[in-house]
Amino acid sequence: MGIVRKALASRPVAAFTSPHTVDHYLDQVHPMLAVHHVRARVVEVIRETGVASTVVLRPNGTWEGFKPGQHVEFGVEVDGKRRVRVFSVSSSSQRKDGLFSVSVKAHPDGYVSQYLHHELSPRTLVHLSQADGDFVLPARVPEDLLLLSGGSGITPVMSMLRTLRDTGHRGRVTFLHYARSREDEMFSDELDELAATLDFARVVRVYTREPAEGAELTGRFSLEHLKHLGVDAATTLSYVCGPAGLIATVREAYDGMGAAEQLRMEYFKVPTVDLEAADATGTLTFEDSGIVAENSGTTILEQAEAAGLKPEYGCRMGVCNTCALKKNHGAVRHVITGEVTASTDETVKICVQVPVGDVNVAL
Repeated sequence: MGIVRKALASRPVAAFTSPHTVDHYLDQVHPMLAVHHVRARVVEVIRETGVASTVVLRPNGTWEGFKPGQHVEFGVEVDGKRRVRVFSVSSSSQRKDGLFSVSVKAHPDGYVSQYLHHELSPRTLVHLSQADGDFVLPARVPEDLLLLSGGSGITPVMSMLRTLRDTGHRGRVTFLHYARSREDEMFSDELDELAATLDFARVVRVYTREPAEGAELTGRFSLEHLKHLGVDAATTLSYVCGPAGLIATVREAYDGMGAAEQLRMEYFKVPTVDLEAADATGTLTFEDSGIVAENSGTTILEQAEAAGLKPEYGCRMGVCNTCALKKNHGAVRHVITGEVTASTDETVKICVQVPVGDVNVAL
């Protein structure tokens, strides 16, 4: 099929099928046939908790695989409309059956995550992107490694741990996860098994609201937790994924120890915007729509929706590029990094950018 797909992707074939694409015609034959588009069939939906599920997928031949820690754009068609969100891959990259999985917590206002958890069924056709993201392990994994997560932020680091197991990793890995309770924790039974069977990994879970009897650690993350586990932040490559509050605490701790270069971060939810911040002034102009609104201090995406506009978006976390558009002029602040940029005609992800004073965007 590789030779056939390469031929179908050639310029002569593209010219012959113009103005449509090759995939347009292949779709008439079978929806899983494609030269460029990644699609998958749902094989199984596994209920992890009352609000979280794992979706096992069989991708078509255009799928190029993934690195542990990466994410995919996940699209489903409901009532004739395709809705796309970004989810992390949770499976090992070493699966031999050609399948992979994403694991998702259903958020109350998340249409796709709710549909995935409550209604998605085997055989459903899913539209995917190729895997993407820089939150990945290095080609040569160091001797000491810390994988730290909170809540549903466990999914990408779980992919890392599963892959390290399947590749016969021999270094030392500390897997530290924070959840409200065991009932709220994803992969509980498998984590029990991994804790008991993995020679190279120390698996520790902390339940912040309902601590287990005799728990090794209690409360929220602190440097004392790392010290107890024998993790030296200054010399240990560390990955953290979870809510903004957890990442801010971990980042502050590493900065204080002069170990910032050892930390890799992935937000699972953007920080709450401070509506009282000094930069919540001026006006936000949506140039193409002819709408001018007072800057409320929320993200450009939220202000656009409040103004009655319907810009495209995907993850609402600054991960995918679905909401990216041109900022004509003005300054914006990134809600995660705090960085302020004021370049003219720059492309910005409006789900994680807040206007600083007067801003004009092409929307």
